[in-house]
Amino acid sequence: MTFTLLDETRATTVDAAVGPDGVRLSPSAVRDALGWELKPQGLCRGEQCRLVPSRDTLVRDDGLDLVTLAALLDRPLALDTAERAACLGIAAGERANQLRSLEAPDFTLPDLDGRPHSLSGFRGQKVLLVAWASW
Repeated sequence: MTFTLLDETRATTVDAAVGPDGVRLSPSAVRDALGWELKPQGLCRGEQCRLVPSRDTLVRDDGLDLVTLAALLDRPLALDTAERAACLGIAAGERANQLRSLEAPDFTLPDLDGRPHSLSGFRGQKVLLVAWASW
């Protein structure tokens, strides 16, 4: 069954086993969507590897458990099995590094006339950002 996996802001459609006990992704779907591969030394992306303390919790007969995977990567997970979608947020360590840098991530938004403006276009200038949400 198809499943939408958001890696921060990038959406990828993958095949997944969705059931009452969670979501399982094939190892190739994890590799293609997130860049992580399960190897004998652990869960790896390039030269970086994370130890998998108990493979039984991550590796199941029908794939890699998404909740366990998110926990191993130290990434928050928003999961909606009814909608067949999940979003993996940025890892806590990466968030901490960004905060320490005091540099806001780049984004682009339209003004009232529809012209796009990027934060990076204002580098070196003082910028006041005002955010509002209805919730």
